[in-house]
Parts: sequence; structure tokens; C-alpha cells
Amino acid sequence: MTATKRNSDANAEPTARRARRAGGRASRQAARAAATAETVAYLERKLPPVEMLDEAALAQIEENADTILAEVGVAFQEFPSALDLWRDAGADVDGDLVKFPRGMCREIISAHAPAVYIQHARNPERSVKIGANTTVFAPSYGSPFVSDLDQGRRYATLQDFQNAVKLTFMLPHLHHSGGTVCEPVDVPVNKRHLDMVYAHIKYSDKPYMGSVTAAERAADSIELSRIAFGGDLGDRTVMTSLINASSPLRWDATMLGAATEYARANQAAIISPFILAGAMSPVTVAGLCTQALAEALSGMAYYQLVRPGAPVIFGTFASSMSMATGAPTFGTPEAGQAINVMAALARRVGVPFRSGGQFTSSKTADAQAAYESASTILPTIEAGVNFVLHAAGWLEGGLALGFEKLVMDADQLGMMGVYARGIDMSENGQAMQAFRTNPHGDHFLGNAHTLANFETAFYRSLLADNNSFEQWEAEGRLSAAQRANKQWKRMLAEYEAPPLDESIDAELCEFIARRKSSMPDASY
Repeated sequence: MTATKRNSDANAEPTARRARRAGGRASRQAARAAATAETVAYLERKLPPVEMLDEAALAQIEENADTILAEVGVAFQEFPSALDLWRDAGADVDGDLVKFPRGMCREIISAHAPAVYIQHARNPERSVKIGANTTVFAPSYGSPFVSDLDQGRRYATLQDFQNAVKLTFMLPHLHHSGGTVCEPVDVPVNKRHLDMVYAHIKYSDKPYMGSVTAAERAADSIELSRIAFGGDLGDRTVMTSLINASSPLRWDATMLGAATEYARANQAAIISPFILAGAMSPVTVAGLCTQALAEALSGMAYYQLVRPGAPVIFGTFASSMSMATGAPTFGTPEAGQAINVMAALARRVGVPFRSGGQFTSSKTADAQAAYESASTILPTIEAGVNFVLHAAGWLEGGLALGFEKLVMDADQLGMMGVYARGIDMSENGQAMQAFRTNPHGDHFLGNAHTLANFETAFYRSLLADNNSFEQWEAEGRLSAAQRANKQWKRMLAEYEAPPLDESIDAELCEFIARRKSSMPDASY
């Protein structure tokens, strides 16, 4: 055979052979997906947290936050019972404004708030430990829109919400089902919380969040959870819900009402200032952190006044805004610095910390989305964040949940898990036997140590394409987003609901029907 003939045959690989090879790759990917489908309940970090500020700088921020609490104060609006609790505790109450003696909030928290707690899941194997060296990943939260390559951007429906819960249930690197993964706008505002909490219970057995948009909706979430967990919570914490401050320096009646319901029931709350620097706080990182610390301390201390020992998470949502346009910006270095500093401050308070995620202003799962998300999740992991809301699916500054981005982000979370677990320094990790048995100049591919470890040696992405140009072309020249599109649709087609006792399901549905019939539809 001539060289020309051999080259011709090599360049014209038969279509059938290419198809077999592509099919084999798809089968291998499916097998790996099946092998990793069982979720690790939560991530245990061995990576020590990165510290950006020294003791003196952190102490200065704490001193400044105490000055705000003592001299400027925090408003607790239109919620008289909160003002009564603060007055009885020794704070200075003037109208809605509360001023706190120096150190008061920290002392209340230190005396009562747990450093670590368990959020129980319907499936005990999926219960999560929150605090210390653990990290829990939860999906995006609060988006009124959803987006995918097939239908584009649109208002979210209840079906979209249910699909997001199902996908989160199936994605092994998301430990938590989340809360308002997207807003089902086809259901009345005053009733949709019932359908959302039910979807988390029905379509997943991972931990979940409750409604916070009104005190009575928080109470409904507690009642649904009581039913789901067999009729009596027994003081178990089964929800971790999001309570946002109305920054700057204000808690409103809606959030206080929901917080009060959850605290009384021993359910956990993320007490979380929501800050875009330059709009809701000063523009500097130190100023932002000072304000966030003051707000979080006042909220967490209030939670302990309602019920001493109720679990709280010190939360921060901190990003920046364009000084040219006023638009929110994400993935900025300043936001990464704020995550790091706030995590250090939370460790000093002695409670779990929430921040970070995979944020982007991009409208689609493109390079901007990847860069900005990476610039958020890396500081999140390196800072040692315990609860990561918005860990997957965030698009358009949070206005949209992207189905492709949900599975792409979840793949990155698997990588972050490997990164955070640190370096294996066991006997196997040191690999000295491989050096002793490998001939000089020979590759390690056939070494016994390699053969014993090759299946788990490196993280294997289920989405990344690492093949040749020719194979990529033969398989359809798909982008990462197109591959993700195929994956989430395949996952939904293969979805199987976790077990739910029929009598419990019937009681849940009866409660929802009764609650919905007790009130007219409302748009607020």
C-alpha cells in the first residue's frame, strides 16, 4: 500500500466507525453519570480558608460595626413585637429605630446560636451538616424568568419550577433542593408558595427552603413540613430559609414576620444583608463589610431573642454596580474580596456563613457567564463558605434561571468539591510504590499504582469535550451549552421520583387544597 493510499484511508475514516466511536463515548459518559448519581450529602473541606485581612483589620471592622449599631442604629419597621423584645433586652428603642449597647448583639448570638446544625432531609442520607468545615451547594433562587436553548427566555411556570427541582434532585453535586428556584408566575402570588414547597417534598428528598414572602406563608411551609416528616417535627430543623435585610440598615415587617415564625418552630434562617455596593452601601469593600456585619448581627440576635438556640446562618449577598450605568455587576474582584472578609468575620462570630455562588450578568451560558461565575465560585470555596445559595443556574443578574447553565454549573461544583477536599497525603496519595516499581524512562500508564487509581484519579466532566477536532465534528460540532441542553432533557426523561408515603402525599394535597380555597387569588 502506498503512502498516498494510507493517508487517504486515514483521512476518510468510515462514517460507521466514527458513529461507533461516538456511541461508545456516549455510553461511557452515561455510565459515569450513573456511577455518580448518588449525591454526596455535603462537602467536607480540607482546604484551609484564605485570609485576606489580619487580626487588626478584622477587629477594626468589628469596632466600626459596633459603632453603627450603637450610634446609627437599625430600623425594625412596623413590627411592634420585635421592638418589645429589644426594649426588654436593654436596647434603646425610639420609634422603629433600635440602637444597641456595644457588644450586645454579639453577646446574644455567642450565648445561644449554634456553631453547627443539621438540616434534616426526608431521606436521612441526604441530611446536611451546616457549619465548621462543611459546604452545602444549593441552586439559584428567586428568578421570575427561565431560559433554555429551545424556548428562549420566558416567564417561569409551575412546570418549569418542578423541572428545576427534578434536575436539582438528580445532579449529584447539588446537596440542597433550594427554595424559590424560579417564580411560577402562572400561580397566584398568595398561593404559589404551597405548590413550591410541595414540589420540593414530592419531587426530591433533599433538604429544602420555605417561603418567606409573608408570615402566614412561612407558617404554611412549617405545616407542610410537619406533614411531610410524619406529623411531628419534634423540634427538628428541616428548613433553612432566606431572610434578607432591606439594606441599608433596615429590617421590614415581611421578613421579620417570616423570621419570627421560623425561629419559634426551631427552623433555620439565613440572616442575609442584600447589598450592591454603591447603591445600598458605601463603595469600598471595608465599608460594605462593616454595614453587612452590623445588619447581620442585629438580625441574628433578634432570632435568638425569639427563640434561643434556633439555628442561624450569617448571610451576605455582596456585589457591585456600574458607576457608569447603575447596572449590577458580577464576578468582580471586589465582590470576591468581600466574600473572603465576611467569611472571616462569620468565623469570629461563631456561626455558619452563607455567600457566593456562580453569578453573572450574561443573558446566556456564554464565555462571559463562565468567566464571571468562575470569579465568584473560586473565592467562595477558598473563603470556606458553608451554605452556597445560587450555586447553579444563575443568569442575567438573577433575573433568569438557565437550564443549560444549571447543569453546566453543577459540573463545575464537582470540580470545586475536588479542589476543596485538598491534597491526598495518604500512603496511596504519596505514590512512593509507583516510583519504586517503575523502570527509568518508562511511562506510568501500566504501573500497578496507576491501574489501581485510574478510575478515580482525576475529576471527569460529564460535559466538557476533550476529544479531537475530527471526533467533535463527527458528533455534531456541539457547544458546551448544546451538550448541556441534551443532558438536562435526557435527565428529565429518565427522572424517577423518590418514594413518598401515599397517605402523607394525600394529606399534603388536602392541606394545600384547603388553604387555597380559604382565600381569593391575589397578586401580592
